[in-house]
Amino acid sequence: MNIRCLIVDDEPLAHDVILNYISEVPFLEVAGQCYRATEALNFLHNDPVDLIFLDIRMPKLSGLDFIKTLQKRPIIIITSAYEAHALESFDLDVCDYLLKPFRFERFLKAANRALSTFNSQKQMPNVEVAPSLITAEPTQIYIKSDKKYILQDLDKIYYLESLGNYVKIWDDEKFWLTPRTLTSFESQLSSETFIRVHKSFIANRAFVHYIEGNTIFLRNGKQLPLGKNYRHVVKLLFGPI
Repeated sequence: MNIRCLIVDDEPLAHDVILNYISEVPFLEVAGQCYRATEALNFLHNDPVDLIFLDIRMPKLSGLDFIKTLQKRPIIIITSAYEAHALESFDLDVCDYLLKPFRFERFLKAANRALSTFNSQKQMPNVEVAPSLITAEPTQIYIKSDKKYILQDLDKIYYLESLGNYVKIWDDEKFWLTPRTLTSFESQLSSETFIRVHKSFIANRAFVHYIEGNTIFLRNGKQLPLGKNYRHVVKLLFGPI
């Protein structure tokens, strides 16, 4: 069974990109296109869909406000040029957040996450389950570095380090420098695995060895600062002491 998709975006070029990508994914099917969120409300009233590719900044009704109006929500993948809305979007249980411009590899990853959610919903038709509970957590992430896209296993990442509008992503011995902010990674990565320990650092819980004072010691010997506003992570990592 194909996933019926609705594209909601006020930019015709964005429609063209998504339509092209959908044509390359065999389990996706275009059900309709809308250029305003208000137009999408009318569309869904007459023709429900399984998945919406949704822009945020649109006239009259924003994408996030549109989500809040829906009583029965389809799976939603945000497609936005602005990463500032990522945290609020995930609070609304969106499936994924694609930051424009995005490549096909990233689109396919989001589509596969939507497929996992779709299949889970079909297996439990009589049980209403929050999308955040049924969305499969990704095990890999694409990193754009030096004009290349690198597929990296999340369980090999030790920590992420902010450098302004760039982030260093460290494994045991080396790092990749990618043009993104640490906040954008924080909204994308699972809090069950990665935890913010400082305004400039996110650590993989699995590699935290111990904490002494304001220093976090990783299992490979690297040391990270523990920010004064992040002392609560000690309890998250080790429980009550």
